[in-house]
Amino acid sequence: MLLSWIMFINNFKSYFIKGKFFWLAFVLFSFLACEQDAVSINKAYTFTSPPHFPPSSYTFENNPITEKGFKLGRKLFFDPILSVDQSVSCGNCHLQQVAFADSPNHPFSVGVEDRTGTRNAPSLANLAFFKEFFWDGGVTHLDFVPINAIEAHFEMDETLVNVVAKLNQSNDYRALFQEAFDIDTITSPFLLHALSQFTLMMISDQSKFDLYLNNKATLSNEEMKGYEIFNQKCSSCHSGVLQTDFSYRNNGIDSVFTDIGRAIITENSSDEGKFRVPSLRNITRTAPYMHNAKFNTLEEVLQHYATNIHASPTLDPLLQNNNTVGIALTQTEQRQIITFLATLTDYEFISDDRFFAP
Repeated sequence: MLLSWIMFINNFKSYFIKGKFFWLAFVLFSFLACEQDAVSINKAYTFTSPPHFPPSSYTFENNPITEKGFKLGRKLFFDPILSVDQSVSCGNCHLQQVAFADSPNHPFSVGVEDRTGTRNAPSLANLAFFKEFFWDGGVTHLDFVPINAIEAHFEMDETLVNVVAKLNQSNDYRALFQEAFDIDTITSPFLLHALSQFTLMMISDQSKFDLYLNNKATLSNEEMKGYEIFNQKCSSCHSGVLQTDFSYRNNGIDSVFTDIGRAIITENSSDEGKFRVPSLRNITRTAPYMHNAKFNTLEEVLQHYATNIHASPTLDPLLQNNNTVGIALTQTEQRQIITFLATLTDYEFISDDRFFAP
């Protein structure tokens, strides 16, 4: 009997000791997992410039991104409260599945009361690296970009003053602004800062082409041929990792301009018909193309450059060669370029759940 009790006590001690180690291991694992989750969450709402990108141009020192600020900006982005009749949000014209450009069903922006704009809504990707915005470069800081949409007659047809008043009438929004910015009264700078925090995080840097640049993927023979031709005939304007030189050019879409483009801003006739060179990132997703949505396919775009350039006094010099205009491109070269352009699609970006409507 005594021997049985001794064996029981020894077994109990053994199980107890093992149990202590099990629970200690469990606690340590849980702690490390929680710490890792905290790091992941923090990283998810921290702006990190991709190593192969140029330096960002946004003034982060005035508006550092936080999780609460980002989520507030996301709520505002998808809230039609920004429009005069509360029917249109930023998300109406900037859809994630097409890299935050407009739907192919809407060649031009559609605002309140189904009013139609005059230009195609561009993609919002990689805005942290841009110094000027819109097709004509009329805004030179990201914080002020939303004002155009809010106050444009054919978009939201509201005033910034009224939007701020509506937000201050909302207990929900007052609490969210207090948490994000430690303010008791909502003002327009903080409204704009919140929207910027959301759009600044729209970084597209995980396309196949990015992986190729970082030695994590290889391009197929057709993609590489397209890349080589692209470098020879397209990269003068669509240069660098962002696929734009940020310049304004007349690319021969028209010879007579109903929209004078950059000249609206500079009031210089030499800028008539010039528009910002768009980034080609996610280009296979963002049809229709050009500021006036003239082309529905990339085939049409390349055919335009090859054979359908319209001459005018401000036509870009790169499109003029002695007595000819345009870019010499065979059908095979055009197909290969389009094959390369498909490598610029960032499927992670267009499916990132951080950007889903709340």
